[in-house]
Amino acid sequence: MPYWLQILLSVLGSIALLWGALMIVLIVHYRRADRSIDWREIARLAPDAVRLITRLAFDTAVPRLTRWWLGGLLAYLLLPIDLVPDFIPILGYLDDAILVAIGLRFAITHAGMDALERNWPGTADGLAALVAITRTRE
Repeated sequence: MPYWLQILLSVLGSIALLWGALMIVLIVHYRRADRSIDWREIARLAPDAVRLITRLAFDTAVPRLTRWWLGGLLAYLLLPIDLVPDFIPILGYLDDAILVAIGLRFAITHAGMDALERNWPGTADGLAALVAITRTRE
């Protein structure tokens, strides 16, 4: 298998597992809040989170250190080298999901909710779920 194809499959697999992890967290969050589950919202959460990270990384109103942190997070997610190799079932992709949650929490804490709301590409329910996942606002 060509090396570029391995990288592409690793990136796509990472995104799919990140989506799955976020979906599980969102389902648990909705059940704790006694809310009905909107499956379309769950399906959009991971792609919206990736777009949010990209937008925040290039937003000049966001502090420079935060933009560098998010740029590093994007680079880490795109590189085939991970702290825990992706070929290890579940754990290989779980480190990516954890780093995304930590990175977004750092970004929200330092850039503020205004930057998050300004750059959020999804719906208000998706934003509420992301804030609940990162535990930046109770």
